[in-house]
Amino acid sequence: MSEQPSSLFEAIGGEPMFDRIVSEFYRQVPDDPILGPMYPADDMDGAEDRLRWFLMQYWGGPQTFNEQRGHPRLRMRHMHFHINPAARERWLVLMGNALETIPEEDLPEPARAALWDHMVRVADMLVNRLD
Repeated sequence: MSEQPSSLFEAIGGEPMFDRIVSEFYRQVPDDPILGPMYPADDMDGAEDRLRWFLMQYWGGPQTFNEQRGHPRLRMRHMHFHINPAARERWLVLMGNALETIPEEDLPEPARAALWDHMVRVADMLVNRLD
């Protein structure tokens, strides 16, 4: 009898899956008129690493984010960015695009839905301007 994965991180294939999602998300960011300006061009790789580390840690993977950056404190870390409802929506569009590039057989619907629900909740939480 095979063992059940102990986390969503393991269930969807671990770091390679999070690499795919995050790489596809960041492939879109530099040319995006809303999100692109929020990311310093000289730290795009760093931003990509930090998102990948955060997501992997949240879903049961390595604790690299905490080891490298400390507690996530997402609201505090994002407060200096102008995140209004339009930026929230744009972030979700790009993340949705990234998830859509991954076939169902690689990312089954229950896991995809769990990831998406988390993305929406975090995007909602990070809105810090209403204009």
